Amino acid sequence: MVKGTTSFGRMNKGATHIICRRCGRRSYNKRKHYCAACGFGRSKRIREYSWQNKPLTRAYRLV
Repeated sequence: MVKGTTSFGRMNKGATHIICRRCGRRSYNKRKHYCAACGFGRSKRIREYSWQNKPLTRAYRLV
């Protein structure tokens, strides 16, 4: 077996993340048993941060 580039193609056969049963996103890690998106399996609270979503900036023109 070659230890170089040809053997690296074998690494992406199985999925690391599957669909989370709490948030429905494909972020539940099978090995670590927690969801990267909502934190299911790690905490009871839903994982959310202020830096995740940028606020909508709408410029209204006063005429």
